[in-house]
Amino acid sequence: MTSDVLKRVAALPEKSTDELKEMWQNLCKSSAPPYNRTYLIRGLAYRIQELAWGGLSETTKAKLEALAAEEKTMDRTPNPIRNDGLPVAGTRLVREWKGVEHSCTVLDDGFEYQGRKFKSLSAAARAVTGTRWNGKIFWLGGKK
Repeated sequence: MTSDVLKRVAALPEKSTDELKEMWQNLCKSSAPPYNRTYLIRGLAYRIQELAWGGLSETTKAKLEALAAEEKTMDRTPNPIRNDGLPVAGTRLVREWKGVEHSCTVLDDGFEYQGRKFKSLSAAARAVTGTRWNGKIFWLGGKK
């Protein structure tokens, strides 16, 4: 029985999408969902194994339902995540300019260079060079 199940699951990727949809109809007793082939293959693989060896136990189903109920009551306040392409707070950026090594520290609310706070990397780069620079290019690499 095990080898039959494994053979059926292994043969799924070789089937056409129409064949997969037909198998879904026969095994799941419902029309195939309008998802991609990968989803159909995974769903059919699960269903083939479920029919051969049985589904989830009642204990497991109860645990999953309890976890789902607990998840609904959890605090959904998003964690502050930097998505602006900058390093996380505490990172020290080092750049050599005209033979002198300069370092800038990333803070939660800006940047620090030589004990002075700046709102942007560009402002910190200007303090180093005296000219306007794209701060990411200056501190994180690239050419002007």
